[in-house]
Amino acid sequence: MKNVKATTAIMAMAILGFTAVSCNDTKKEGAHDTMHTEMSASEHNNGTEMGDGTMTSSNTEMDSDAQNSEAEKILADYMTLKNALVETNEKAAASAGKKLESSLKNFKVDSYTSKEKQELTDIKESAIEHAEHISRSEMAHQREHFEMLTKDITDMVTITGTNHTLYQQFCPMYNDNKGGQWLSMEKEIRNPYFGSKMMKCGKVQKEIN
Repeated sequence: MKNVKATTAIMAMAILGFTAVSCNDTKKEGAHDTMHTEMSASEHNNGTEMGDGTMTSSNTEMDSDAQNSEAEKILADYMTLKNALVETNEKAAASAGKKLESSLKNFKVDSYTSKEKQELTDIKESAIEHAEHISRSEMAHQREHFEMLTKDITDMVTITGTNHTLYQQFCPMYNDNKGGQWLSMEKEIRNPYFGSKMMKCGKVQKEIN
C-alpha cells in the first residue's frame, strides 16, 4: 500500500514538473515570437524611414539635375544670341532673345541656398527684361541690352556653375570706348558688338571654370 502511494506521488510530481517545463517553453516561445514581431516592425519602420530619406535625397538630386539642365539651357540660348549678333542678324537675334526669355522664366531656384535663391531671382528678373527688349528691338538696341544681359548671365554662372569652359571677352571700343564684355565658349575673338566691321576687336579677360 505504501509502495502504491509512493508511486502515485512520484507520478504526480513528474506530471507537475513536465507541465512547468512546458509552460516555461511556451513562455520562451511567446517571448521569442513577440521579440521577432517587434524587430520586424522596427526593421520595417527603419526601412520606410530610410526609404523616405533615400527618396527625399533622390528627389533633391533630381531637382538639382533639372535645375543644372535649365541653367545650361539658358547659357546655350545666350550663346545663340551672341552668335546672331556676331553675324549682325537682327531677326535671328530677336528669335534667340525670345527663346532666352522663355528659358529664364522656366529656370527654378529651389535647390539653392536662401541667399543664392534671392540673388538668382534678382538676376532672372533683370535678364528677362533684357531678353524681352532684345526680342523686339533693332540691332543697335539689341547690342545695348546684350551688354547688360552679359553681366546677368555671368553672375548667374558664378552661382550655378557650368559644364563648359567659358571665356570672358572684352571689346574696348564699344560704347564710346567704355568697352563691353561678352561670354564665349571659344577662345577666338568674334565680336558681337561690331560684327564684320570689327570682328577681331577684343581680348580674353579671363577663363571661367
